[in-house]
Amino acid sequence: VGTGTLFSIKPLFNSEVPVSVILAGSSILCFSFLGFDSLTTLSEETINPEKTIPRAIIIMLLFIGVLYIGSSYLAQLVYPGFSFENTDSAAMEIAKLVGGNLFKSLFITAVIIGNFSSGVASITSASRVLYAMGRDSVLPKQFDYIHPKFKTPSHGIIVIGIISLLGVVLTLEQVIKFINFGGLIAFTSVNLSVIAHYFIRNQKRSFNDCISYLFLPLMGAAFTMWLWSHLEMEALILGGIWVVCGLAYLLNMTKFFRKPLPEFNFEEEIIPQEVEDMNEKILSQKVEDF
Repeated sequence: VGTGTLFSIKPLFNSEVPVSVILAGSSILCFSFLGFDSLTTLSEETINPEKTIPRAIIIMLLFIGVLYIGSSYLAQLVYPGFSFENTDSAAMEIAKLVGGNLFKSLFITAVIIGNFSSGVASITSASRVLYAMGRDSVLPKQFDYIHPKFKTPSHGIIVIGIISLLGVVLTLEQVIKFINFGGLIAFTSVNLSVIAHYFIRNQKRSFNDCISYLFLPLMGAAFTMWLWSHLEMEALILGGIWVVCGLAYLLNMTKFFRKPLPEFNFEEEIIPQEVEDMNEKILSQKVEDF
């Protein structure tokens, strides 16, 4: 069915599909690649985070890139010659087409395990963001709490777990619209923050610095803002409500900006004692080996 072959250029390039349609679809597909940056929230619990965290992000990007591009490539080989019963479960139907019911069962098992581990990773990263914001007085100090036994930000874990239960009543389409709004706004903010921090505040303005800290971030911000403008109206309304709630909280916290804005403390390292002891042990071992 479909192209009738395993190797074809059609899934990668099809002159019948306008470029504008492909780019508009990117505003939805960015949902698939959200989450790799959550690794950065574990930097305070990681040995040698300056090298380990960036390496882990690159490995994860390569890994999920192969998975997503590979599965999309196979799906496009099959479509449109194959009639899907439900496009939301197209991958499952392709799995059955490729390997029968046994392979479909293995596929479902992998999906269940993947969803469970994804949920654990999401709560892990989000709770640590709440902990950092509580520690820096951006959120109430109740979030600045480490469980004495488990050494985890348990208050944040409980809050995120409760909020995650909304997934029971929301559809996947609603969740994707809401998250894509936040994701694109966050990506735009990151690009603009690079310009503000390096180009403006630290005055890195050599030729190479202008490329790295001005030109490329401007391109990234412009592209993500363009994708943001292609979101559906429902996503813009939901996201707008969330932004208004955040602004209302900010106005209340700063007494309508009569109080200074809270600042994140990136200089102070809060390292769990177990990790600090491990670092000292590794350092001592290296000295002995030397």
